[in-house]
Amino acid sequence: MAAGDAVARLLRDEGAHVLATLIRVTGDITLAEDAVQDAAVRALERWPRDGVPDNPRAWLIVAAKRRAIDVVRREARRAGKETAAVALLDPVPEPAGAVRDDLLRLVFTCCHPALSAEAQVALALRTLGGLSTAEVARALMVPEATMAKRLTRAKQKIALARIPYRVPSAGELPGRVRGVAATIYLIFNEGYAAGAGEHLVRVALSAEAIRLARLLVGLLPDEPTALGLLALLLLSDARRAARLDERGGAVLLPDQDRTRWDTAMIREGVVLVGTALRRAPDRPDPYVAQAAIAACHALAPSYADTDWDAVVSWYDVLLTVQDTAVVRLNRAVAVAERDGPEAGLALVEGIDGLAAYPWWHATRAELLRRVGRASEASAAYERALGLEMNDVQAGHLRRRLSDLDG
Repeated sequence: MAAGDAVARLLRDEGAHVLATLIRVTGDITLAEDAVQDAAVRALERWPRDGVPDNPRAWLIVAAKRRAIDVVRREARRAGKETAAVALLDPVPEPAGAVRDDLLRLVFTCCHPALSAEAQVALALRTLGGLSTAEVARALMVPEATMAKRLTRAKQKIALARIPYRVPSAGELPGRVRGVAATIYLIFNEGYAAGAGEHLVRVALSAEAIRLARLLVGLLPDEPTALGLLALLLLSDARRAARLDERGGAVLLPDQDRTRWDTAMIREGVVLVGTALRRAPDRPDPYVAQAAIAACHALAPSYADTDWDAVVSWYDVLLTVQDTAVVRLNRAVAVAERDGPEAGLALVEGIDGLAAYPWWHATRAELLRRVGRASEASAAYERALGLEMNDVQAGHLRRRLSDLDG
């Protein structure tokens, strides 16, 4: 890997942490973004030549902070502005009980109740997940232009309403947990299966989501949503080593070598599922239900031994609290394994709203293939490949299509 490429990857991995710190310090998301961008440009110029500093994150924070102070001082010499610049050099001490992790507290800040739920998650993904506008749009299944406008409006509302970038009080934390959990979940999803690019997995992104989920459980140890979220991420990430073959190709769940799954993560995830279920005996939580489904897969000794009755039942529970087209698609896959491909295909073809979702077409292609409708399966593979996905997933679908044509 070239030095410039290594620096660019390091900057991408560190960028969200640095941005979160700068937003906390400056209280201004636009100023922080500009300052961090300037620091990143300086790093790209200097580090390949002079070497990466011992503490890259600290270097970037200092460089960005200096840039922010320069901008504030240059824009106006008014007393208020000068005071703001000086405050960057001498921050106010944090209150006792504050959320100490910059990324997690910024997730809570972005999830302010004055913003719509969609804007909360979009803004947090953009600023904290380090995702591009296009990646956020894919994660939330909306057009990129729509997402760009949504992000702009969210930033404007924060500025006009003077929403503070501050640590929420202990009493405010439970009311924001849904938006925070959704953000962490979607950050993990982008790491688990990247929406585009050459790699299937973005390990650093998945690891960061799990770290944030652990911090969330530490803050709210009796909250079912937090427990279920961490369980789901651990049970999903436990399969990572088995998801690629020696050539970097995708290995789907039926073909994975289960001896390569991380048993420690599975044990921890299963215990968390049990704890979460005891914390929410009356109303199911969507993350707990998803974690229970993941546990069914994790505990099965083989794909053939999966308890598909239990999986379908948990999907039925999930639909009572999260009735979405994607959940219905995943349930249809489970029904196909339990009742046969014809039953699953009928359910898939009855789902509306997923024409732009590649995995609806890919699922339909697989089921059409299994019932012997090869020409229709071929067309469905082509439709899926016409939509955006990462190169590893696209390679897998091309091989399936080629085998079918052969």
